[in-house]
Amino acid sequence: MNTITDKLDVRGVASLTDEELVALLVEDEPMAHALLEQCGSLAAMAREDRARLRMIGGLGIQRARRLQAAIELGRRVVVSEQGEARSVISSSEDIVRRMRPQLEGLKHEECWAIYLTSSNRVIEQQRISQGGVQGTVVDHKLVVKRALELLASKFILVHNHPSEAAIPSEADRRLTRRLKEAAALFDIRLLDHLIIAREGDYSFKREGLL
Repeated sequence: MNTITDKLDVRGVASLTDEELVALLVEDEPMAHALLEQCGSLAAMAREDRARLRMIGGLGIQRARRLQAAIELGRRVVVSEQGEARSVISSSEDIVRRMRPQLEGLKHEECWAIYLTSSNRVIEQQRISQGGVQGTVVDHKLVVKRALELLASKFILVHNHPSEAAIPSEADRRLTRRLKEAAALFDIRLLDHLIIAREGDYSFKREGLL
């Protein structure tokens, strides 16, 4: 550990390898090696739940908590930076970059609505439902009601697929149609419905469905 801390002090934190960073957090170099070897990568390790993490290499509950806290802190920094940099939405890719850090690693589905002004400036970003591995239930009336409360001109729907593929289900298609029709009654536009998964993303607008 002294070698790692010396390297940190002399060359800076960016000079440390993934394994060295983990070793600093868990205070054990062989344990850090075991964690990365069994998980395969930092991204895979970030997706592990605490129950499994604590069993790898004898990590234990306290170190598992510390590791998860560090991962969550890093995720929130990315989300915060991207939110500040992208308060105006110019494309569906902006939304993917904004939401991927928040949704990609989840093991359950979440659905979010991003409400916009007429000039595509973000008014509010709100989680509207949370479900299980197979799906989540979205009340289209509540989504449109919130748009009216915010005086939003447009909104974008975003949800994740915990599976590898960003392929829309029939339920996803039905929800998109209902939201588009309900919002149109109040001159509010559904700009896009995006699905984010580890292997890519799907845009209803990009596919010509909106």
